[in-house]
Amino acid sequence: MRVDCWQMSAPGRPLERAVREEPPPVRGEVIVAVAGCGVCHTDLGYLDAGVPVRGRLPITLGHEISGRVIAAGPGAETLVGAAVVVPAVLPCGDCELCRAGRGSICRQQVFPGNDVHGGFASHVRVPARGLCRVDATRDVELDLVDLAVLADAVTTPFQSIRRSGLRGGDLAIVVGAGGVGGFCVQIAAALGATVVAIDVDDERLAALEPHGAALTLNAANQPGAGALRNAVRGFAKERGLPAACWKIFECSGSPAGQETAFSLLGPGAYLGVIGFTPESVKVRLSNLMAFDARAEGNWGCAPDLYPEALELVAAGSVALKPFVERHPMSRINQSLDAIRAGRIRRRVILEPDFVSR
Repeated sequence: MRVDCWQMSAPGRPLERAVREEPPPVRGEVIVAVAGCGVCHTDLGYLDAGVPVRGRLPITLGHEISGRVIAAGPGAETLVGAAVVVPAVLPCGDCELCRAGRGSICRQQVFPGNDVHGGFASHVRVPARGLCRVDATRDVELDLVDLAVLADAVTTPFQSIRRSGLRGGDLAIVVGAGGVGGFCVQIAAALGATVVAIDVDDERLAALEPHGAALTLNAANQPGAGALRNAVRGFAKERGLPAACWKIFECSGSPAGQETAFSLLGPGAYLGVIGFTPESVKVRLSNLMAFDARAEGNWGCAPDLYPEALELVAAGSVALKPFVERHPMSRINQSLDAIRAGRIRRRVILEPDFVSR
């Protein structure tokens, strides 16, 4: 079948419009007509920062994909017609790592827009295993286009929060309140934590005050890491929250944000590293030993956790619409430039609008 797409031919160059022929899906595969595809910080990493893709160039980027299954290989026929969200990381499910519950590091995993062609296209071919079905009969209307961001921006912090063991009554601190971080704030609050949001952008912080942020702090206005730590401690004491075992989530993907998050470690703390930067940071690793604390990276989200994250959205506990904006896919390069220039504050979702040529 014909697939219209935008592809990366080389780092540092604009994406190029292209057409390719996609053969019919084989056993265990489906073809999804893309409804929406979110733009992630990682996509800009491939384009601008020299982060290598695992697939061969040229490649179609985009891993936050929602859509409808229009064709299926043998064994997956029941999915035809289903509205789905495509997990950003699709483990094989059969290898030793998958059987041990470590699907995030499955050596046979499929990452659309990295291993194979992704969602900056009219259609995408992906494994049928692990697709998250969207139930059209839900009481709360779910918009399939907006649900594209479930596949990373929502589920990646969801997995990190689950790994942290966060419970009701905990103090959660989210460093980096845009995109992934904004959803991290909402999820932690929905699961019963009192949430502190830290960023350097007052507008981002203000947007989260009605969506789960009990305290917002602009790190740029604090005279050093010590002052920021004291502000959080004072807030915890005032609210009767734990002085230990804080749950900290680094979502900024910046060296300054990662150093800030590490500086907030205290006794028994958990640090979930969700954001990515190719740059090095300087931290005193011995703080983990001295505080008997734990730091853990998080790559994507296990597909079996997607339905639970989707339930939070369906219940209205995690809002999407105030934090996303739709752009026509035909203007993808202009949208990327606007993101680079900081003119866009919400998560961009690209909607296919290809016209035959």
